[in-house]
Amino acid sequence: MENHDQPNALKKHVMFFDLNNDGIIYPSETFQGFRAIGAGILLSSIAAVFINIGLSRKTRPGKGFSIHFPIEVENIKMAKHGSDSGVYDKEGRFVSSKFEEIFIKHARTHPGALTSDELKNLLKSNRERNDFAGWLAAFIEWKILYYLCKDKNGLLHKDVIRAAFDGSLFERMAKEKASKKQK
Repeated sequence: MENHDQPNALKKHVMFFDLNNDGIIYPSETFQGFRAIGAGILLSSIAAVFINIGLSRKTRPGKGFSIHFPIEVENIKMAKHGSDSGVYDKEGRFVSSKFEEIFIKHARTHPGALTSDELKNLLKSNRERNDFAGWLAAFIEWKILYYLCKDKNGLLHKDVIRAAFDGSLFERMAKEKASKKQK
């Protein structure tokens, strides 16, 4: 039974970017969040524009267009796209079996990590017919994760991917970046 007092995994995944905890994520918060996790200015800018433009309308049902492109955290499940891994169900809950399936099917070189080629195979296998927007969204999400989180050997580890899905990765990355700055 779901605990409605606790945010589901998909909400936790995006809540990091709600810097003022008001339930709404603006492009400036997306930008600042990406900078906090170590993304450069260009990537952070592009992410802020495309993420907020892409998700704002979907998370604001029945509301008119807003030039501020807010994303409503409470409705983030409405922004789930096709051609994804299925690790989040339609309510935004984490599905362990779908997560494990990623590694069973695609982690050939190292059982607990994905190479760049294995990630390409994952993306290709999840494509739904004629779902170009979903293909693009999945590609961008996974490539940014790979770019920011691969290790020195080009491996994207299972624990990192799980942390991205469960919402703990971004906090950890921001803390690591902040501690490096202090040294």
